[in-house]
Order: sequence, then C-alpha cells, then structure tokens
Amino acid sequence: MGNPLRTAQDRRLPRIPEPCALVIFGVTGDLSRKKLIPAVYDLANRGLLPPGFVVVGFARADWGGEGDFESLAYAAAKKGARTPWREDVWQRLNSQFHFVPGSFDDDGDFDKLAETLDDLRERNGITGNTAFYFSIPPAAFPLVLNQLNRTGLADNAKLGGWRRVVVEKPFGHDYASAVSLNELVDDVFNPQDVYRIDHYLGKETVQNILALRFANSLFEPVWNSKYVDSVQITMAEDVGIGTRAAFYDASGAARDVLQNHLLQLLALVGMEEPTSFDPQEVRAEKLKVLKAISLPADISKGSVRGQYLPGWVAGERAPGYLEEANIPPDSKTETYAAVRLGIQNRRWAGVPFYVRVGKRMPRRVTEIAILFKQAPHLPFDPADVEMLGHNQLVIRVQPDEGVVLKFGSKVPGTAMEVRDIAMDFQYGEAFTESSPEAYERLVLDVLIGDRTLFPDAAEVEQSWRVIDPLEAAWAGTTPEPYRSGEWGPRASDEMLAREGRAWRRA
Repeated sequence: MGNPLRTAQDRRLPRIPEPCALVIFGVTGDLSRKKLIPAVYDLANRGLLPPGFVVVGFARADWGGEGDFESLAYAAAKKGARTPWREDVWQRLNSQFHFVPGSFDDDGDFDKLAETLDDLRERNGITGNTAFYFSIPPAAFPLVLNQLNRTGLADNAKLGGWRRVVVEKPFGHDYASAVSLNELVDDVFNPQDVYRIDHYLGKETVQNILALRFANSLFEPVWNSKYVDSVQITMAEDVGIGTRAAFYDASGAARDVLQNHLLQLLALVGMEEPTSFDPQEVRAEKLKVLKAISLPADISKGSVRGQYLPGWVAGERAPGYLEEANIPPDSKTETYAAVRLGIQNRRWAGVPFYVRVGKRMPRRVTEIAILFKQAPHLPFDPADVEMLGHNQLVIRVQPDEGVVLKFGSKVPGTAMEVRDIAMDFQYGEAFTESSPEAYERLVLDVLIGDRTLFPDAAEVEQSWRVIDPLEAAWAGTTPEPYRSGEWGPRASDEMLAREGRAWRRA
C-alpha cells in the first residue's frame, strides 16, 4: 500500500507531457505570435516540456527559409513571454522550431509536412504523438482536415501514439454550422481527441470559481434562489475592433463573446457540484445548466444591442464603429449586447442572470457579481441604512484578478449608521507564484491530454441554441447608440430599471 502523503504530493506536481510534436497551422498570424509561441517559451522556461519536443509551423506566407522564421519566433517569444527571459532556454527551444511554407489546398505542401514530421519523429524519438493547432479562419478548417486525412497524419493506428486537434473559436456561426463542423471534425479525429479552446477557461480566476464554490462550506448554503437576488456577468473592453473588422462585422458582440466566454462563465456559476473533477463529470454539469437556460418571453424588452459612437475613452478621442477602417457605413452590427437570462431548475428558478458584453466602454473589466437579497425587517431607521446596498460577492476575472465581498458595517461614531464595506482578495498579493497565462495552461493540457477546461461538442451546440433566437429577433433592427466611454446604451439601464435593479458599476 502506497504512502498517502506521498501520493498527494505527487498529485500536486505538474505533469510533463510525453515526447511529442506541436503543429501550428497559421503560425505567422496574430494568435500564434502573441499567444502560442510565448506560451511555448514559458512552458519551456518552467521546465514543463518533454525532451525531444518539437514545434512545426505551417503557413501560407513564404518567409524565405528557416532563418526568417526563427527571427519571427524569437521576437514573438521575447515580446510575449510572462516568465523571465533566458537566452539559454530560448536557444535550446529554438533548435526544435521548424517551418514548412505551404498552402492549405496544395497536396505537395502537405506531403512535405508529413515528411518533415516523419524525420523529426525519428530524430527525436517522439513516436506519433502530435497535436495540430488550427490558428486559422474557420473557412479553412475543411481544407486542412481533408489534407490531414489524406496524408494519414491524423491516423493513430498508422503512426502510433496519439493525435489531437485544437480548434479556436468561433466554432461555427450558428447552431446548424456548429453541428456541421462537429461532424466534419469527428470524421477525421476521434471526438475524445478534439479540443475546442475557449481561452477564458484557462484563466486562474475562472478556475477559482470551482474552488470557491466547492472547497468552501461558506457559500454553498446561500448559492440559490432563496438568498440570491440576481447575477450580473460583465465583459467590458475599452478598445474597439482593432484589425478584426472583417470578422467582427460578420459576427458581432453576441456571436463573438456571449455565445462562448460568457455562457461558459454562467455555466460555471450555475452548475451543480460534480462527483469529481473528471472532464466528463464537469462538462455534464455545465451542459445541464446550458440546457436549462431560458430567454426572455419578450426578447425586445429583455435584451439590448448597441453600437458605439465617437467619444472619449481614458482621455483620448475614440472613433465610432462606423468610422473604423473597413466597416461599411451602413453596418448594423452590434458592439454591445445585453440579455436577461434565466436558469429553469430548482436552484435558480426566478433568479435573473444579466449578461452583457461591450466595446469602447470606460475601462476593461470582466467580472461575475452575485447580488444577494436584502435582509428583511431591518431594525434600523431608514436614514441609518440609506447607504447600504445588496451584499455582493464579486469574482474579478480580469484585469485585477481576485474576489471582493461587500457587506454592511457600522460607521464609527455615536449614530447607528450602516454602509457598504469591501473585503478584497487579490491573487497578486495573496500568492508568491505567478499565474500562468491562459494559453500556457491550455497548451499544456492539450499535450498531456486533459480535456477538463475544453467545451465539448454538446456544450457548443447548446450555446448556439441560446444565441440563435436572439440573433433571429435582432435581425433587421438597428442597434441602440452609445458614446465611446459610456457603459452601453441607455436602453440597457432601462431594462434593469423596469425590474427595480441597476447594473453594477465595475
């Protein structure tokens, strides 16, 4: 019988993947340069990559040989690294970076990729273990999947080891397209080897929702409709659309963020306790919540879509959405979306979940606010508690990661005056070790085969079942205007005011 203490210590040690290859399609794009390459460096710097690990980049652009790609990778890693820069670590890692220029529709280029991987496997002793990362537009998925199938690169039986594929959001643009894409991916890869990435689930504060709820007896007794008045989930950005005009104007705020990031946060808040943190158990409980979501009976009154006008953000002049480069002057795409959702189960029936996302807001913040019901029959004079609001538990996802508990306390003095105070926990102050960046955690999970933080096909499809009726109701309507630097359209405030509530000002 093993030593229980030793076993517990072993479980706390980080897992090191088996020797493997990571193939990044679209390796010269923004996501790869800003997130993936820095994540690989940080993993190497933390000693979490196996011996013989190799990265193979594939992209349409011909960079003129390995030397130019090495320069691109070096600049990307050094600029984006979150761990201290160590030249010796980079030099060891750099020798394992390789680039194959090619087009997704060129059989010869994929044959070259297959030959390169065969050679690297033989030299590095990594058998067939390979993760394919699709850092490419969704329209290119079918081409790449067909090429992987044709060359046998996705065939576990042929080359041994494991094959995994990582697919970035958006996973489809509605329910029907998500189903079709799932079927396409599942034709080439085993469903257990498909990793649909939502980088929000890699954030420490998002994972802490599970710890906060299920590792403490303090919160569970009041985590229900008897005590909770409402829940607000906010993702506000102070920036515009940047260089994403083509994608953003075709999707909008609801498809871009609400369908994935915010519904995932809602599921984590609303889910029941799983029997374990096994990936299947966690996903099963989240799926129950997604299936129980209800939309407003009158979507026109229970939701708001907006579009930002010119204004001021952080003291700087900001253009309106229609003034952004490559945006049609008559675009009706929303840059702000808010909706009142419900969860129709015993725990949450009657509790409104207000979810909102917006660009060009006063500041960048993502948070989940649990607002509790006010205490009944207060034995205080109304003037003594006029500064007292709802008790709140606020989980800050970004940028000031932490948890805030707001409750009433007596103001020092001779009078019985009660007002809100806050107990503030911040990750950066409570722990000495730094949190890994979301992509660092998620890339490592792909390489070790841990699917806990990756939504499965059923979750994605069910999320679209929530969004599709919203999109249908909004079709042909004009977004409500709001000035850059404001917290969204006036109609959004009015939506909550009709129910005697107000948005929390983050």
